[in-house]
Amino acid sequence: MRIRVFDARDADAVIALWRRVFPEYADPAKPQRDPRVSIANKLATQPELFFVGVVDGRVIGTIMAGYDGHRGWLYSLAVDETARGNGYGRALVQHAESELAKRGCPKVNLQILASKADVQAFYAKLGYHADEVVSFGKRLQSAPASASA
Repeated sequence: MRIRVFDARDADAVIALWRRVFPEYADPAKPQRDPRVSIANKLATQPELFFVGVVDGRVIGTIMAGYDGHRGWLYSLAVDETARGNGYGRALVQHAESELAKRGCPKVNLQILASKADVQAFYAKLGYHADEVVSFGKRLQSAPASASA
């Protein structure tokens, strides 16, 4: 697998992958989960930290990272179901961690849906553990009209 920065030409492949891997993207009660909006927002903020994994010219994985000067974050790790078990997810995480470390990032955080025990186990194998925190969230705005497109 070759890991590189996302290119706009990858959008359709990434959206198709995310819709397969993240069933919550189909939940109309979560308009913030529109993959086109997620991509547009990432391209507007640290686009150099949006990576795709490519095998034989096909996007089989993604990961997004962010760094605010205090903590790094990982988002949208996805590996195509047919490509799992080959170390691609681990490689994508390690690549994102490396890029964050180059920026001086001291710690990486991520959030996992409580119902996703398999994802929690994956990250535990990579050295991640649950922090003693409670995650709060607040929607600042409703999804833009383009989110339904």
